[in-house]
Amino acid sequence: MQRFVDLLTRRWWLTVLVVAVGLFALIQLVPYRVDNPPVVNEPNWDSPQTRALAVAACFDCHSNESKPLWFEKVAPLSWWITNHVKEGRGALNFSEWGTSGQGESDDIVESVREGAMPPSNYTWFGLHKDAQLTPKQRQQLVDGLQRTLAQSGGHRGG
Repeated sequence: MQRFVDLLTRRWWLTVLVVAVGLFALIQLVPYRVDNPPVVNEPNWDSPQTRALAVAACFDCHSNESKPLWFEKVAPLSWWITNHVKEGRGALNFSEWGTSGQGESDDIVESVREGAMPPSNYTWFGLHKDAQLTPKQRQQLVDGLQRTLAQSGGHRGG
């Protein structure tokens, strides 16, 4: 009798495993991934250094030049990343600068100055190391964004 129960238990776990793997494979077919539409317009950057810092710290979520890591393309994580990028682009999109006039330009500078951007979870587990700004880099980005905004008349797209 115990042997029969052990066989049923193994079969049950095998069935669960096969179903789980099948569902995981099936959800990969849902085409909800980060896309990168063409760049429409970028700000008139005050310097190449400011742009480089913005690319490192901001562009994955706030531009049409996102570069998800390989595992961020695997569902269901890809669904979360895609929503995050869409929200980020909705708040600020460096690739569509000046096209919609949404939001307050001071928010960009304040978010970086206060450390809210890039968010700390973006660099967890050693990921996106180039986005881990030193205090000096953070200040350089703040100063550069202020100059860039001043050159652009404070108008930005979102």
